[in-house]
Amino acid sequence: MNKYLKKTKIIATLGPASSTKEVILQLIQAGVDVFRINFSHADYDLVKSNVQMIRELNQEYGFSVGILGDLQGPKLRVGVVKEGSYLNPGDILTFTNEKIEGDSKRVYMTYQKFPQDVKVGERILIDDGKLVLEVLETNNIDMVKAKTIQGGPLSSKKGVNLPNTNVSLPALTEKDVEDANFMLDLELDWIALSFVRHAQDIIDLKEIIKNHPTNKQKTPIIAKIEKPEGVKNIEQILLECDGLMVARGDLGVEVPMEEVPAIQKNLVEIARKYSKPVIIATQMMETMITSLTPTRAEVNDVANSVLDGADAVMLSGETSVGRYPVDVVKNMSKIVKNIEQTHFYQTKNSPIEHEFNCIDERFITNRVCLAAVRIAKTTNVEAIITLTYSGYTAFQISAHRPNSNIIVFSSNKRVLTMLNLLWGVRAFHYDMEKSTDETIVQVNMLAHTHGFVENGDFVINLNATPAYEGGKTNTLRLTTI
Repeated sequence: MNKYLKKTKIIATLGPASSTKEVILQLIQAGVDVFRINFSHADYDLVKSNVQMIRELNQEYGFSVGILGDLQGPKLRVGVVKEGSYLNPGDILTFTNEKIEGDSKRVYMTYQKFPQDVKVGERILIDDGKLVLEVLETNNIDMVKAKTIQGGPLSSKKGVNLPNTNVSLPALTEKDVEDANFMLDLELDWIALSFVRHAQDIIDLKEIIKNHPTNKQKTPIIAKIEKPEGVKNIEQILLECDGLMVARGDLGVEVPMEEVPAIQKNLVEIARKYSKPVIIATQMMETMITSLTPTRAEVNDVANSVLDGADAVMLSGETSVGRYPVDVVKNMSKIVKNIEQTHFYQTKNSPIEHEFNCIDERFITNRVCLAAVRIAKTTNVEAIITLTYSGYTAFQISAHRPNSNIIVFSSNKRVLTMLNLLWGVRAFHYDMEKSTDETIVQVNMLAHTHGFVENGDFVINLNATPAYEGGKTNTLRLTTI
């Protein structure tokens, strides 16, 4: 029986540890709903073969596993550094635009406008904040001198964060534009944009999507929030993007680390209000990269992210380079399922009361979805079953977090894998053009066949009437199987 599947989705990053068909299949069976491909370290041929393997498995086993392409964004890095370079507090380090092999005195900085953007007194953080420096002087052309505040080993190609600096780099680098077009060629389900600061960053990526020759279906965009400006401009960003990722690694370096837990809760809440899915990422099961058991703090972190109301929890190094990719996912699934069956979770998310605008073209659909969830919360409804072409209805119902299963049928195959990221949504292919009455009978039978409902169960059917005109959802029916 499929009655009690987990509602919160799991995203796993592909990498050397998980790039065989055998391991990918085991990961899906262990509970992965979406695979992330990180374009910071992506070889196009390898990406193509991974995408093909996932799609073949979907075909062979009837899965709807989605694929998320993650753009690198304007990641600042230092260049190659001699082995054993070390900075002690008080040491002066010179950043240069010249491609040299660095040491503990001078280092190459990949970001050419660095000397123009930084000001004296600003902080430079290297390697996720392990090293902290303060700008002493800049010649505004090609050299910056900084004093070490917090020392440690300096290694090659480590990331650099500038929390107080107004960085003039666009969110989309040349590499990102090329990668985005490659993702669109492959028709990936979601594109994540790194270091989103303003709504304009999303609008720029939308322009690339719009101008792509073969991209008929608008690929949805996830805004990765990892800078203080992104947190500040979150409402405008949510009007443009289709989902959020709370990228706690860079975020915890860019803003004081103790503020991250409250930011996480706040972002989840706001995203739900806008009916957009939200992903919690970074270091969720970090110790399982090398160890067979997670720390109790990590177990708590995953469970608390689920309690916060996240749509999905994400694994990075744990599945891409870790020793136990399948075990990590099994453990994560156990934590998610367990916390979802507690009263803490089941009584937590009440439907969101929107101020609905009657002139909005989606007004009727929004009201019908809210009514469905309200009925499901107060009646013993086993499933909300809906048909959708664009996926809009599924986003709406998922955001209200009903206790029932959300079963979605669509004739649009691209939508099925995309919806697999959404909380509680299970999507299946259906392309019969029948009257509303016949359609309801058929989709209810299919839900029964898939094991989501049994005889005598109450279900809510949402449909567009008349069914075959592909209109917007406007009908709600309470049915007994």
